[in-house]
Amino acid sequence: MIVDCAIYRDGRRTDGPEDLSDALGEARTAGAFVWIGLHEPTEEEFDLVTEEFGLHPLAVEDALKAHQRPKLEVYEDSLFAVLKPVVYEPESDAVSTGELMIFLGDAFVVVVRHGEGAPLKAVRQRLEHEPELLGNGPTAVLYAIADAAVDHYLEVAVELQNDLEELEAEVFSPDGGGSRHTASRIYTFKRQVLEFRRATGPLAPPLARLAGTGAFGAGVPFVDDRARPFFRDVSDHLTRVNESVEGLDRLVSDILSAHLAQTGVRQNDDMRKISAWAAMAAVPTMLAGVYGMNFDHMPELHWEGGYPAVIVVMAALEVLLFRLFKRRGWL
Repeated sequence: MIVDCAIYRDGRRTDGPEDLSDALGEARTAGAFVWIGLHEPTEEEFDLVTEEFGLHPLAVEDALKAHQRPKLEVYEDSLFAVLKPVVYEPESDAVSTGELMIFLGDAFVVVVRHGEGAPLKAVRQRLEHEPELLGNGPTAVLYAIADAAVDHYLEVAVELQNDLEELEAEVFSPDGGGSRHTASRIYTFKRQVLEFRRATGPLAPPLARLAGTGAFGAGVPFVDDRARPFFRDVSDHLTRVNESVEGLDRLVSDILSAHLAQTGVRQNDDMRKISAWAAMAAVPTMLAGVYGMNFDHMPELHWEGGYPAVIVVMAALEVLLFRLFKRRGWL
């Protein structure tokens, strides 16, 4: 459905006609632009927008089906960008992603939102309170949306770093590392980092292209070249995010390896203890087994001090083995 539709002239919101075709014509005549926001539109709802603004069918298909990687595509009459906003849910310590599809033309911006993790309302309010920025046209909207999404990435990265520190403390605590749920928590956290990485990693080339850095020196159609420094700033922030994500991924892998190593050490300790007690139990069993044999010619069976002697030997051997295993750390 259409969440909001407005015409912006000289950075100010103005009332325009309800018909989309009339709104676009009025915006082009007055040197303004139309900004339309949609939330999970159906194919029928989006057909009117597609027809009035001349959106490319391949981009429209991506916008309707969602589940796209962050990207930037240039068509004859518009620019199509995909962003994946990320939301951190503190109740479950989970990361969820939404999707923003942005169509940018000479006098229009169409934003399609999927999911809840999208900062569109705050972005629109911010721009309406900064008419000088909004006066730069559709480019300002694309910049503000990208800037808000990447800034939120930084906040999510900080939250994940805090969660990782708690997980690290649990793994290396005297008792916590032995919990049967620790490995599951580590794998769950790694999946959260992977989900986060899918949103931030592929966004680097599109932002570099908008910023005109590296191999992307040519300008992008429908984007004012004067906006390049702003997109470079967003690209720098994204680089920081990607570095943080890579660090999180490496650390959680190291923590998992440390946890598995600790588990192996504890299992070895347990096996040594079991082996030590089994060896101590084997000595009296062996002696009792020898004297439990039913042979006629066993001189020791007729000794009056035979029984006490065997008991003393058993006790002495048990004490000797206990002290030996204790000294070696097996008990």
